[in-house]
Amino acid sequence: MRWTVPFPMFPADHLVPMARAAEANGFDTIAVPDSVFFPKDVSADYPYSADGGRFWAPDTPFVDPFVAIGAMAAVTERIRFTTNVVKLPIRDPLLVAKQLTSLAALSDNRVSLGVGLSWIPEEFAWTHTDMRTRGKRADEMIEILQLACAGNGPEWFEYHGEFYDVGPLMMAPAPTERVKIHVGGLSEPAFRRAARLCDGWISVQNTEAEILHAIDRIGHYRNEFGRTGEFEINSLCIDVFDLDGYRRLEDAGVTELQTVPWYFYGGDPDALGTRVDSLARFADEVIANL
Repeated sequence: MRWTVPFPMFPADHLVPMARAAEANGFDTIAVPDSVFFPKDVSADYPYSADGGRFWAPDTPFVDPFVAIGAMAAVTERIRFTTNVVKLPIRDPLLVAKQLTSLAALSDNRVSLGVGLSWIPEEFAWTHTDMRTRGKRADEMIEILQLACAGNGPEWFEYHGEFYDVGPLMMAPAPTERVKIHVGGLSEPAFRRAARLCDGWISVQNTEAEILHAIDRIGHYRNEFGRTGEFEINSLCIDVFDLDGYRRLEDAGVTELQTVPWYFYGGDPDALGTRVDSLARFADEVIANL
C-alpha cells in the first residue's frame, strides 16, 4: 500500500513546508487540486454536495497545480506529485503537454496526472471551450499527452483526431519515464475512459462502497477492452479509518490511499503546525504498522 497526502485548498505558504514534512514522514505522493476561478453565479449544481452548493468561499486559495508541483519538487527529492484533478477540457492539450513535460524533467520524472472534465458551464464559456464535447475532447487530449510524455525523451509525434490535428512536432525537455495518467469520476463514462485509455483511477472523497463499485466497473470495462497489466486505484475513503479497513481496501485492489490526518488528532486543522505534526503521527501510528 502506498500513501497519498492531498493538499486541498492550502494557502500558498503551506505548500513547501508541508511537502518537506510529507517526504520526511514517508508519504509516497502529494496530490493538488485544480480551480481556475470562482464564478460568482454558477448555472449548474455542484455534483458532490447534497444541495448542489459549493462548500468553499470565493477567496479559497487554489494555487495552480502545475506551479505548485514545480515549487514542491524543487525542495524534495523522493516524493511524487499528482493532480486531483486537472480540469482537462477547459485547457489546450499542447499547453498542458508543455507544462507536464517540463514538470517531469524538472522533478526527475516524479509526476503523474489526474484528469477530470469539470462541471461548471462558466469555466467552458469563459475559457472559450465547448462543454458539449468535453468527454470526446478529453479522450483525444489524453492521447496527445501520452504521445508527448511517452518516456523516450524528446521525439517527434503527431496526432490527427476529430477535434485536434497537430504535428509532426517535438517538445523538449521531455520525460525519460512515461508519465502515468489517472481519471477521476464516478460515472460510467469515467470508468470506461479510465479502463480504455489510462493507467489508473483517482477518487475524491468517496465511501468504501463507492470505491468498491468503481473497482468492479473498471475491471468490467478493462476486460471488455482487453486491457491487462498493472492498473492503479488511488482513493480517499471517508468511512474507513482503521488498519483492518485499510487492509480490506488493499485486498480489494486499492493501490494507494489518501489521508488528511490533520482532522484526526485535534487542534486547528487549518493551522500549519497541526498539519505538519499530524503527518508525523499518522506515519508512526498507521504507515509504520502497514
